[in-house]
Amino acid sequence: MGLFRLLFWIAIIVAAFWLWRRFMRPTPRPAPKTEQASPMVRCAQCGVHLPREHALPLAERWYCTQAHLEQGPKPGAR
Repeated sequence: MGLFRLLFWIAIIVAAFWLWRRFMRPTPRPAPKTEQASPMVRCAQCGVHLPREHALPLAERWYCTQAHLEQGPKPGAR
């Protein structure tokens, strides 16, 4: 009976140590997803930068809104 009690307590101590190590170890954080950055373009009218997929192209110039597209480039712009 004494050997069984000793083995029981050893098993409890080992399990407690294992649980303590498992929960006290910092969990590794997943690496952030690296997304491809979208190329940015500048509105020819107001100069705001926006992703190219959201811009409106006209004659190799980019515009942020339909209104700016209709107004054309800012005076003095290249």
